[in-house]
Amino acid sequence: MNKKVIFTLLFCSVIILPIKGQMKWNERFQNYIDQYKDLAIAEMLKYNIPASITLAQGLLESNAGRSELSLKGNNHFGIKCHEWLGATTYHDDDEKQECFRAYDDVYQSYEDHSKFLNHHQRYKSLFQLKRTDYVGWAKGLKKCGYATNPTYATKLINIIELYKLHQYDKADKYDRFMVKRSEVKEVIPNNGLHRIHLYNKNYYVIVREGDSFKTLAKETGISYKKIAKYNERNKNDNLAVGEIIYLKKKQNKADKVYKHRLHRVKAGESMYSIAQYYGIRIKALYKMNHIRPSYGIKVGDELKVR
Repeated sequence: MNKKVIFTLLFCSVIILPIKGQMKWNERFQNYIDQYKDLAIAEMLKYNIPASITLAQGLLESNAGRSELSLKGNNHFGIKCHEWLGATTYHDDDEKQECFRAYDDVYQSYEDHSKFLNHHQRYKSLFQLKRTDYVGWAKGLKKCGYATNPTYATKLINIIELYKLHQYDKADKYDRFMVKRSEVKEVIPNNGLHRIHLYNKNYYVIVREGDSFKTLAKETGISYKKIAKYNERNKNDNLAVGEIIYLKKKQNKADKVYKHRLHRVKAGESMYSIAQYYGIRIKALYKMNHIRPSYGIKVGDELKVR
């Protein structure tokens, strides 16, 4: 088999984002990082590929999860169908309607990307580099033929340094909840997955138009009944745009920064809205303030939250 054929078989298509001048911070990129950094770390600990490299490639090649390939087939790394027996999708690339690998979820895409690099002789030299040498990995990927764009390595390095992705290359653990969340299909293709926020040892999302406990359940892989229970709500309740919905059981106390602070009740607030704001259980809020559920809080009341 000649070199040209080998290159064709191993070539991984790359979707390059047009960048004019200096790269600037992008909220959509940051949301992608928050969503998939734990998955990248999990893959790093399994295959010894720097998490920074995996994230930077995912960002660049999938346009932060918004490319046609990522939306149609959960393909975040533009890997084509060569040596592939699984599901497929088609997309115009070097040629019209080329065959690309398709996955059931993003987790499978990340896992296949790791195996693609780990199992091909072409990339063997990269695994002799230190896990923290993201510059060497970026330049090595370009040298090994992962991409044809002459500035590919520079783009990866710029992304890694702008978003400080190299911090994840030193990680020795990851959040299994966030990895599990990657094992679901995107169910809101027009808006993308909700950004996961971390607060008071819990995760929450902010409700958008059309959300319900059931749609959030499909997206997160958590039972809609559990999500409702975690938020001390009825499973059939309607959700209001902008409200906070937690994805784990809430704490009994607010974050430690509120240890010596009181919450002054404002107009329109309720014990429930205050409990949600601080990420604590409403029963705990009543208990620590020695008041009964029958008590109607008033504007100006001061409440302990920790």
